[in-house]
Amino acid sequence: MSAPANFIDFIDNNADKFIQRLADAVAIPSISGDASRRGDVVKMALFLDNQLKSYGVETKLVDLGEHTLEGQQLKLPPAILGKIGTDPKKKTVLIYGHFDVQPAELSDGWDTDPFTLTIDKATGRLIGRGSSDDKGPILGWVNILEAHKSLGLELPVNLKFCFEGMEESGSEGLDDLIESEVKKGKGGWFDGVDCVCISDNYWLNTRTPAITYGLRGLTYFKLNISGPGRDLHSGVFGRTVHEPMTDLVKLMSRLVDPDGKILIPGVDEMVDAPSEAERAIYDNLDYNIADIEESAGSATALSSDKATVLMGRMRYPSLSIHGIEGAFHGVGAKTVIPAHVGGKFSIRLVPPQTPENINPLVVSYLEAEFAKLNSKNKLDIECLHGGKPWVENFNHWNYEAAKKATEAVYKKTPDLTREGGSIPVTLTFAESLGVNVLLLPMGRGDDGAHSTNEKLDRSNFIEGTKLLGTYLYEVAAITSKA
Repeated sequence: MSAPANFIDFIDNNADKFIQRLADAVAIPSISGDASRRGDVVKMALFLDNQLKSYGVETKLVDLGEHTLEGQQLKLPPAILGKIGTDPKKKTVLIYGHFDVQPAELSDGWDTDPFTLTIDKATGRLIGRGSSDDKGPILGWVNILEAHKSLGLELPVNLKFCFEGMEESGSEGLDDLIESEVKKGKGGWFDGVDCVCISDNYWLNTRTPAITYGLRGLTYFKLNISGPGRDLHSGVFGRTVHEPMTDLVKLMSRLVDPDGKILIPGVDEMVDAPSEAERAIYDNLDYNIADIEESAGSATALSSDKATVLMGRMRYPSLSIHGIEGAFHGVGAKTVIPAHVGGKFSIRLVPPQTPENINPLVVSYLEAEFAKLNSKNKLDIECLHGGKPWVENFNHWNYEAAKKATEAVYKKTPDLTREGGSIPVTLTFAESLGVNVLLLPMGRGDDGAHSTNEKLDRSNFIEGTKLLGTYLYEVAAITSKA
């Protein structure tokens, strides 16, 4: 069942309107990890809720409780549950997405205001924080709803929605919501869901669409080292006291080698080496070293072997050091010894790793390494958040529908990939609902999500909207034959 021609035409004819909708969303700085922006995350929730309602979706804003952020007790932004269609003869597809974004400042190195959608007419790039991750894909679904309502078309499937505003900060409160709704059984919001579709990831490159069946998990740490009662003058106290920054740098340097090898005993060793058959999967993907170096903006790939680099992204764990708090970082020379410093790092996890079996290895290793320093400072280790990895069965009608839709829109067979990023709720849906979960990306591999100058190509936004809509028609066609 191909998508109707008038649906495809509607998407093309209303492209400028859809881009303006994306601009309106990008203009809301919904940064979930910044306490001062909590009101903006709520504003974005209300914006999206109104969009859904205007196209016939029944919605419910769900209070997820409170949490502590930057020393403040804050209400979590509401989750949005929505549904449209109750035909028992149709499949019911659950759509997940998130409307919060990573922090962004012009001073970070952006060429334009990160919260003003800038259209590069020469390249077709739609530049702005959240354009690709994940406001563009979410609004793709809104575009589909508008098209069907405007054309008087009946949706080919029943749709349910679950949108949240804390994905970039560990999806706090969402697992509890999902589990509580599932426990309600027939009265729960997710009753009757046949499959899940998430569009919150990317193609491997800029050429070939992809379908993703695996994600790495995550565990995120902060090391806090404190000593002096206040910041000290290095001329007076240098070489007279144990300095927290010295201890922190020593510890951070013992986490990972420059070649990516994780130095914490037992972490890398937990993952088996690939078989020749598995390695062949990576050899055959449409990808080369130039792709990752173009995406990274530098010729710094860890290897010249394509499969090695891809497995480093998809099937092996990785440890990345993210930053240091409490240290002087301004212009000029300030000769201070900071009294308290904190270092942040994370580990991306793959099966059979989980936060539960990795975190004790991390903590015991760091405590042992800190003891070797013979420092009189104090070490405190925080685990800020985490999530399990996920791998799905791609021999399922959900994936077959996505493949057919991709071929219909892009005239290409999609790459079948695992992804290096983490979406913890993916596994929650798979385990709690007991249904197949699909990742169907809209964006390209060079979108720069979480980075400066994040963008979504105009063609990916418009063709991606067609893809998501066509996927719904293919679900209806394939499952009606089954």
